[in-house]
Amino acid sequence: MDIREEFDKLVEKLKSERDNLQLKAHLASMDAKDELKEAEEKWNQVKEKAAEIADDAVETSEEYIAKAKIIGEELKETYKRITQRLSE
Repeated sequence: MDIREEFDKLVEKLKSERDNLQLKAHLASMDAKDELKEAEEKWNQVKEKAAEIADDAVETSEEYIAKAKIIGEELKETYKRITQRLSE
């Protein structure tokens, strides 16, 4: 095999790897967008609950605050997953 054939094989392999990476990046991006959309719903819940908890006129129980905290922790984990997915 001459050097030109070796180079042609290298170029084909690189092209294949590049195409594969582009597809994976695109799919990861789509997954991240979907997960981020779901995270926005949780974010809105957290903001709403935080406003209610901060409002002295509204009676909030420890259970209500604990549930709000759980949603906040779930959102934190979701953001972490999205960040990891985008950095891969």
